[in-house]
Amino acid sequence: MKAVVLGAGVIGVSTAYELAKEGFEVEVLERREGVGLETSFANGGQISANHCEPWAAPGVIEQALKWLGRKDAPLLFRLRLDPALWAWTLRFLSQSREEKFWANVAKILRLALYSRTALKQLRDDLNIEYDHLENGIMNIFRSPGAYEHALVRARAISELGFERKILDPKQCLEIEPALKGISDTLAGGTYSPDDETGDAYKFTTALYEKCKALGVSFRFGVNVFGLEHDQWKITSAITDQGEIKADVFVLSLGSYSKAAASGLGIPLPIYPTKGYSVTMPIVDMAAAPSVSITDDEYRIVISRMGNRLRTAGTAEFAGFNTDIDPARADMILQQALGVFPGAADSAQAEFWCALRPSTPDGAPIIGRGLQENLLINTGHGTLGWTMAVGSARIIARLAKGLAPEIDLNGLGWERFS
Repeated sequence: MKAVVLGAGVIGVSTAYELAKEGFEVEVLERREGVGLETSFANGGQISANHCEPWAAPGVIEQALKWLGRKDAPLLFRLRLDPALWAWTLRFLSQSREEKFWANVAKILRLALYSRTALKQLRDDLNIEYDHLENGIMNIFRSPGAYEHALVRARAISELGFERKILDPKQCLEIEPALKGISDTLAGGTYSPDDETGDAYKFTTALYEKCKALGVSFRFGVNVFGLEHDQWKITSAITDQGEIKADVFVLSLGSYSKAAASGLGIPLPIYPTKGYSVTMPIVDMAAAPSVSITDDEYRIVISRMGNRLRTAGTAEFAGFNTDIDPARADMILQQALGVFPGAADSAQAEFWCALRPSTPDGAPIIGRGLQENLLINTGHGTLGWTMAVGSARIIARLAKGLAPEIDLNGLGWERFS
């Protein structure tokens, strides 16, 4: 059987690999000139199963109001006439109620933990290297109030299977000595030792080579406009290079998935959320972290990737605009230098931004489409790297007619219908 995967980010390439392992003839269509050149290219690098609470949380409205008018706001809405954004925002706010938040946390964690295990198995099987570190992730807090709130949250979510150790400032420094430059400002932290980091782009390109060895065909520079269907079956992908037919179609186009699925009767409330990153060469290894840091005050993550330091964060709602705002990019740079002074060479900083495909409840959309041979694997938001391999295995099993290894309740498109 032939399967066509739409999209060659970390989600699409992982899916292609898992389908090929199951015996499918696989073809991948990608509009860019190579794999992993969109959201997978320079993200924060965290494989953060224990740090996967959705943005839609109790108190988010109050926070957003405080940030209004601030150009350096971690969450920035560009006020514009955009019906899609306002519709998405209303859904988002409805998910911030207490009971909705905890339901969303549970289903995201279920997939994230499964995927982290699947990634480790794949890494061991293929012996691929992508600057991965298994040193955990630490959240740091400067405000005593924010720290106390984090402790309450950590205790509550531990019942769902999260692993977060509560740290005082001294314990933060024992785990990550490179934090000594801000030791006087630390209120405390939390630590998840089983979480990981790694370069998603390096992983994607390495897995791309493994896919080719299995016979997967990649076609670059192909724009997908939509999917043709005959009642309950997809017949072809409509592209700028003609119709492409297959037995199974997998939709993994990130922020562009909604447009490609128009006319299929499937609600995909995915909105592009711009995130920034800056990557610098490390010049003092002792001053750079070996543990990935999430600075909750500024909503940024800082990760070591080999001899590079990567800082990423912020969320900007500005449609499909991918222009780099120098002020916001510099804000991330200065925050990284403030936490780890002298660790990296800012003169060689490389700035980047991309569009995260975000759903209102923070969970991806995974499962069968309305048409019997359409499989959906998209909308992973900030957690695409965390959830990639697990999501791919789910799709491959569904394509084979097998039951997934985890419960997909609450992850399908039906929840938005």
